[in-house]
Parts: sequence; structure tokens; C-alpha cells
Amino acid sequence: MPGQGRGQAVPPVEYAPGTVPAPRQPTSAVPPARATAGGADHSGAPAHTDPEYTPTERDLPVIARGVGPGSTIADLSTAGFADAIEPVPAAAPARADQEGLGPLFVVGDVHGYLDELRAALAEQGLIDAEGNWSAGKARLWFLGDFTDRGPDGIGVIDLVMQLSAQAAAAGGYCKALMGNHELLLIGAKRFGDTPVQSGAGTASFQAAWLLNGGQRTDMERLEDHHVQWMSRLDAMVEEDGHLLLHSDTTAYLEYGDSIEAVNDTVTETLQRGDADECWDLFRKFTKRFAFRDEAGAMAVRELLDTYGGERLVHGHSPIPYLLGEVGAEDADGEDSRPLVSGPHVYADDLAIAMDGGVTMAGKLLVVQFPLRG
Repeated sequence: MPGQGRGQAVPPVEYAPGTVPAPRQPTSAVPPARATAGGADHSGAPAHTDPEYTPTERDLPVIARGVGPGSTIADLSTAGFADAIEPVPAAAPARADQEGLGPLFVVGDVHGYLDELRAALAEQGLIDAEGNWSAGKARLWFLGDFTDRGPDGIGVIDLVMQLSAQAAAAGGYCKALMGNHELLLIGAKRFGDTPVQSGAGTASFQAAWLLNGGQRTDMERLEDHHVQWMSRLDAMVEEDGHLLLHSDTTAYLEYGDSIEAVNDTVTETLQRGDADECWDLFRKFTKRFAFRDEAGAMAVRELLDTYGGERLVHGHSPIPYLLGEVGAEDADGEDSRPLVSGPHVYADDLAIAMDGGVTMAGKLLVVQFPLRG
């Protein structure tokens, strides 16, 4: 049943270039603030001056929640964000009307939680009781990160591949984007412990995969057709005025000035099979929080101006982290973990976060777009 096998909240840390994680800290409190200019964060941990360093649970910046730069959909009616959930402006053509296509749905990070995925898809009427496509001409996009941390990543991939075939036969489609964990799993399978160069020293895909929640049962069940399918995934797409991508980073700009160019560059990088090139791609896709602070709206606009779309939709960074709320059960047994009931709209209403934090006992989001109150 949904939620089975998930206990205390586990922060989805991304260990990148050659970093060795500190012992995991209790998650009952909000993560400490960003490192100061003096060389240490407020927890006393050493600051990381490497510009390519990927934040961990020890130094994730904190943003107080409230009426301000963003809110979850459930909060919008009382937080003054009614305009944020209206349909995309009429200037963006509705492909569903023009081409006879059905409604658009987007899925956030799944991370191996197959039961939760099935339940969320069924709740939206996208699959039937047997797990088969039942949505006719509907369009379904996954934002990536199918594996790691959860119990059945290969089962998730198999389901997405199955639904892709069934949806196409029904006149709709089910498609997926490349996440950093797809890159990580591909790298671990292809390169194993082969040393790769990183800004923080020598690393390997195998070590990074294990540190980031790699499940040995997934690796044992991973077959060539899974790797081939993942290797051909696009990095971004525009649908109905929504620019869909996995990571909340501007690193996509380094790979091309159009959606087609970015997708071609990512695919060609994986096809060349150079371990260092693939590592650099993975490392850049692990970056996060580019849209969250004061300059966040400007960063989103740069991507929208370059690639098109009226709004940007991403996964990767769990909504509890974007809100600065990461909790667990307290000593009295009370659950202080943040309740995620829908997407998070922020960055001047230009960005929509879709990672509900399923790995943190949160919610796996399957949402129809455009958003409505």
C-alpha cells in the first residue's frame, strides 16, 4: 500500500565530486544556514568554497515560510497567490484543442516508490486497477529520477516504459525527461569504479551512486534495454507554455541555446561514453536552488527567454527544502514533517516545483497542468 516502507524522513542529499559525506545528522531540525564568508556555517562545519560543490544536509540554506516568494498550491487561496494558479495566458496555444490531444499531466521525482506512483496515477485516472493506461489521449510527462533511495526503481522504469507504449496506442503519450539519477545509474553501470576527475579530487560513479541511495537490487535487475532507454531521454521540453526540465539549475544553458540543441548535446555526450564528460554532465545536473533566492526570478526568465515557455516546471529539489522545512517525529511522537499537498509556485510565480519529497515521507505528485485553484 502507498507509503509502506518509509519511516523517518531521510534528506535527499546529492553527493557529487569526490566529496565524502559527514555522518548523517538527525533530521528533527531545519538544516543549518548557508556557510558564512568567514569560512564556516552556523553549525561549525567547514565552509565549501568550491563553486561546483553540491549542497548537503549540513549546509542547505534555509528560507522561512510565509506569504512571500512562493507557496504551495494548498496555501495559495489564503496567501494571496490566486493569480499564480490561473491557466497559462491565452497567448500560449492550447495544443489539446488544436491537435485533439488530451490534458497534460506532470509527475515529480519517483525514486523507486512504485506503489506510491501507481496510487497517484490511479487517483488521476491515468491507469486502471491492473496498472494499464486508461487515459486515452492524455499526455503524461515524468520529470526524471526514477531510481535510488526507494525500493523498486527498476519496477518504476518498467512501468513508465509500459505506459509509454500503451499511451501511444491509445492516441496519447507518456514520456520522460533525464534526471541526475538517471545519469548516475547509467554511469555506475557503464563505468563502475573507473576514476573520474572532479573539482574536489578523484571520484567514481559507483561510489557516488551508493552514497546517493543506489539500491543493489536495482543494479542486479538493470538490463541493457533499460540503459538504452534512459540514455535517449531528453533533458527538456516545452508543453502548453510550460518549460519542463528536471533540475532547478541554469546549467542547461551550457549545453545549447535551444531545446533541441540541449537535448542533442546531452544524448551525444552519453553516446561518446567518455567517463569524465559524463561525470561533468551528472555533476552539473545535481546543482539546485538557482530559482529560490532574490535573483531566482531572473534566472528563470533567462531560461524561458532562451528556450521558450511562460512558466518553468522542475523536480530535483524537494519542496520541504525549498520551504526551509525539514522535520521528523519529535520525542513525543508528534510528526513535525512538512505536509506537501501540491506543487510549490515561486520565483515571481514563474517556477513550479514538483518534487513532493516522497523519500522524506512526503507526497509523490502527479498534477494536471495548467494549475487551477
